[in-house]
Amino acid sequence: MSRQRPLSPHLQIYKPQLTSILSILHRATGVALSIGSIILVSWVIALTLGEATYLSYLKIINNWFGKLILFGFTFGLFYHFSNGIRHLFWDAGYGYDLKQAYMSGTLVIIASLTLTIITWLLVFFI
Repeated sequence: MSRQRPLSPHLQIYKPQLTSILSILHRATGVALSIGSIILVSWVIALTLGEATYLSYLKIINNWFGKLILFGFTFGLFYHFSNGIRHLFWDAGYGYDLKQAYMSGTLVIIASLTLTIITWLLVFFI
């Protein structure tokens, strides 16, 4: 007596939607920010250990790969912040309609990209 159990839905069945992608990205940026905080802590430690250690840290972080990681960290920070504000509105009971959810999701992406670009323009030109 072998009965086939029903398969649970998975990513191969469901079509990704904006809301699901933003939810996954919110979780991923939370994890990335936790891991990326090691960069900030190592910066503070390098500052306290003296000029030679700090200059060694700058050599590591000032190459193209280090700047790419910092750019991603900046985007993750702004995305997680913007999406967190969106979640606060949801906690208050606003924005549950599908149209409003898509509009706020699009706004979160635009705000994150805009704030990231503005921050990096300020870093390079001021």
